[in-house]
Amino acid sequence: MWLRLQKACRQQFDHWQLARNQVVISGELIALEGLRYTPAGVARVALTLSHTSQQSEANGLRQVQCEVNALAFAEVADKVSRFAVGQNILVRGFLAQQSIRSRQLVLHINDIILE
Repeated sequence: MWLRLQKACRQQFDHWQLARNQVVISGELIALEGLRYTPAGVARVALTLSHTSQQSEANGLRQVQCEVNALAFAEVADKVSRFAVGQNILVRGFLAQQSIRSRQLVLHINDIILE
């Protein structure tokens, strides 16, 4: 019994570790670069989404507005390249540094859908 519980806890912890850097956000697509390719030949698209919502914080509601820079690669980039500025999207991904020299965060998109 203990071994089974230990295994279940470890699986839950492993899942939690993977989920620690997960972002889900919706918004309007306000900027979309054309499809480009990395030096390794991987498709790449950069985009910006504008997000507006109300969030619960400190027993009240907070109005949130932000712009998020994001990158899509491979199949997701091919999909995004067919979208148009002004469309509403829902994205799931993770945050990473923009580059080795920049600590600016950018959202790397794992999945994207039109809303």
